[in-house]
Formats: sequence, C-alpha cells, structure tokens
Amino acid sequence: MLKILYVEDELSLAMIVGESLEEHGFEVKHAVNGQDALQILKKFSPHVMVLDVMMPLMDGFTLATEIRKIDLKTPIIFLTAMTQTADLVKGFHLGGNDYIRKPFKIEELIVRIESAHRATRQHYEQQHYEIGTYRLDTQKFLLSHDGHTEKLSFREAELLRRLFERKDEVVPREEIIRTYWGDDTYFTGRSLDVFISRIRKYLSKDERIKITNIRGVGYRLTID
Repeated sequence: MLKILYVEDELSLAMIVGESLEEHGFEVKHAVNGQDALQILKKFSPHVMVLDVMMPLMDGFTLATEIRKIDLKTPIIFLTAMTQTADLVKGFHLGGNDYIRKPFKIEELIVRIESAHRATRQHYEQQHYEIGTYRLDTQKFLLSHDGHTEKLSFREAELLRRLFERKDEVVPREEIIRTYWGDDTYFTGRSLDVFISRIRKYLSKDERIKITNIRGVGYRLTID
C-alpha cells in the first residue's frame, strides 16, 4: 500500500481526490496547508507527496523548499492551475518530480503517483557503491575502507553518490546547492567548498580518487 501525503486547501476537491485514492488502495493523509503538512510529515513517512501550489499560510513551492531541507528522496508532485513555463521550471528547481495541471482526472494522478514512486525506488535500490578502494552504503550512510568505517551525514552520502554516479563529469555547484540545500541563501559557495573538503578527507586513503573544483562551475570526481 502506497502512502500519500496530500496537501490541498480546497476541501471539497480534497475529499473527492482523497476518497478516490483510498478506493484505489492508497493510504492518504490530508493536510489543508503547508504548516500542517510539515507536522504530519514528522510522524508519517509517505511514499509520494502531492502538493497544491496555491495555498494559504504556506504555498506549495515554499512547502517543497522546507521539505527538501529534511527529505531529499520522497517524490513531490505539484498540482496547479498555473500554466506559465516559468512556474513549471520553478517547481522542478525546488525539488519537484512531476507536475499536474488542474483540472485533472484521478486516473492521471494515480498513474503519475505510481510512476514517481517506481522511478524513485529504482534510483535508490542500489545500496552499495565501490568507489576506488572504498565502499559506500547509502542506506546506513557508512563509508568503509580497510576495516575502518566512517559514519557520514545523509547529505554527505547522497552528494558522494551523485558525484560518483556522474564520475568524470562536472556536477554544477548550483545543482548541488539546489538539490541538497534548497533555496538556503545562507549556504554559500564557500560553505560548499568546506563541505567538499570533508568528503575529500574521507577519501584521502585512496590517492587515485580526486574531487576537482572547476572554478565557478562545479566539481568533478575522477578515479585514476
């Protein structure tokens, strides 16, 4: 049974959609605004989050930004009547996985929910990565080398995974900050350099592994 966090302030629509999803076998928790959604999220671990964009107290884009500070994995589907391309782009930049325009058919929402969950599950199915002479466990956030194990933070493990999955490519700084810290303006580029330095230190026992700073662009992980 897939668990859905559904955030919608239009109560009549929320009742119809929520009941329809439950009839199709989903477990649904409904919140009427972004603030309530964050409280529910602390106790409920959804497989997919469906967020209305236009809401009181906290709109869907702001809510997505707050969610991505604590949850980088769970897919987010935005619901909106807005049609401007800039709005679509903004939603994806804030960590959204999909977008459905109102009005919509419940069948379309179900297909999008199942697709988002399937894509995320497949992405995170691989738990262990061999990075040079290191072994990264992305479920337990452990980096092991020659009998020694380092406990990483969630962001450290996910960033190392991304750099390794795109080995030999430059991963843009903007992409890293947007993905792992949302729109947190406090987290400056210099802070990111410090963060990358910590990961380099973890990997320092294998001299073949290098994380190069491409000034003003991003970072590239290589293994000689």
